[in-house]
Amino acid sequence: MKQIIVLATTNQGKTKEIKELLKDLPIEIKNLGDFGPIPEVIEDGETFDDNAYKKAAFTAKVLGYPAMADDSGLCVEALDGAPGVYSARYAGENATDSDNVQKLLEALKNEENRKAAFQCVISIAVPTGAALTYEGRCEGILTREPAGDNGFGYDPLFFFPEFNKTFAQLSIAEKGDISHRGKALKEISNEMDKIITWLDMNMPDFTRVPCKG
Repeated sequence: MKQIIVLATTNQGKTKEIKELLKDLPIEIKNLGDFGPIPEVIEDGETFDDNAYKKAAFTAKVLGYPAMADDSGLCVEALDGAPGVYSARYAGENATDSDNVQKLLEALKNEENRKAAFQCVISIAVPTGAALTYEGRCEGILTREPAGDNGFGYDPLFFFPEFNKTFAQLSIAEKGDISHRGKALKEISNEMDKIITWLDMNMPDFTRVPCKG
């Protein structure tokens, strides 16, 4: 029986990417859409690590399964690291990817320094609160207009010089080899046997209690 791990997200693009990159491992990936509604986690941490752990630990506690959460974002050199942990809501709480992209382009319209980096922290937590942490980073250059139809978020602006393409012009496999999330997931993939052993040791034993009428 495969180990179930719940992705603490409803983001279909992120779910598709993670499932594809971990497809050959002895685990079954689900996301929050496979369960009934649970309270939303407020991502008010000051770091990617804070938010990733908060989402993973809360989801594991509520659902009773090991949970995986990533917090990732774009850190722009000319903006002193912004939008950073606010990347998903850079243009407001209900901002779309397009809204965020347009706001970033406007903020950089007169800026020659286009250096940026995607950063990612992935937390794998169990209901007791214990967790493992993995990190990844990818550096690139921001374009002056979107290019490509793949990916999500700021991918259409993030140009990777080695491939001469934006992230949105790459396949999932290509992006997975070099992206911030891909690097963190590669670490997870390489250590999955140890992770499963750790999960077996740290998952609580649930006692079945018969129903008494």
